[in-house]
Amino acid sequence: MVFYDFPLYDNVKMLPIFLINMGLQYRQDHIIRKEGYPTFQILYCNHGSGTLRFDDTNYLINKNTAFLLPPNYPHEYYANEDIWDIHWIVFDGVNEGAAIPQTLTNLDLHKPLIIKLHDTNRLDLLFLSMHEAIIADDLYGIMNASGILYSFLLEFNRLAKEKSFGTCYNPSLLKSVEYIHQHYMEDISLEQLCNMSKISKQHMCLLFRNSLNSKPIEYLTKKRLQEAKILLLTTDLTIEEIADKTGFHSPSYFCKQFKRYEKTTPKKYKMHSFL
Repeated sequence: MVFYDFPLYDNVKMLPIFLINMGLQYRQDHIIRKEGYPTFQILYCNHGSGTLRFDDTNYLINKNTAFLLPPNYPHEYYANEDIWDIHWIVFDGVNEGAAIPQTLTNLDLHKPLIIKLHDTNRLDLLFLSMHEAIIADDLYGIMNASGILYSFLLEFNRLAKEKSFGTCYNPSLLKSVEYIHQHYMEDISLEQLCNMSKISKQHMCLLFRNSLNSKPIEYLTKKRLQEAKILLLTTDLTIEEIADKTGFHSPSYFCKQFKRYEKTTPKKYKMHSFL
């Protein structure tokens, strides 16, 4: 599938962050921008390889590699072989109050960034959801896509932080976090995490608090909520189905935890994201 989405975005310019255009092509053209591009860009590769150049340095962009370029940052990129697929999104936000620079600064996404992704499954899901929103509705599709864009940026931020996990965190913490990310949909207890990592409950809680500013089970809950929000924005699953798929199992407990952390209900969150 190759596509280019250039929707009319005048009706979303009041949003803090909005999508301008996006697309996918199997062999990226040679791009030279001596003055940079006027808005933010995120690009990532699933197949092949290419070269990104900025600040007089060449970077290899191959499978499962992504990069972010801020506005007006000189750069160049080109394919190294016959296939170099590139997924791209171009986005901006309101200038008044500098909403988008502040948001991306808070997420540490305000400067050139290259990250190696463990996989692109979640990015692909959100990327295709934006595309489908645009082609499904000529009038409001861009607004729906801009809502999904925010989840895309949060996922990109999570992946960017994971790139340095190996050099920044205790091995026992890493093992526990990796287990949570892979098994959040299952029943997980603090005792289970401690036994797997071979450390005490006190030590486990200390590692999570010092490194992630969270208790272990609280971190698990937040991970489940993150996955639930993606399902709310990108699927038509019921609250009961989402609760089951994200490890909450009880819809009432899911709604209770969602309201505790998100200050709204799952139903209202989904509804407001597509207004």
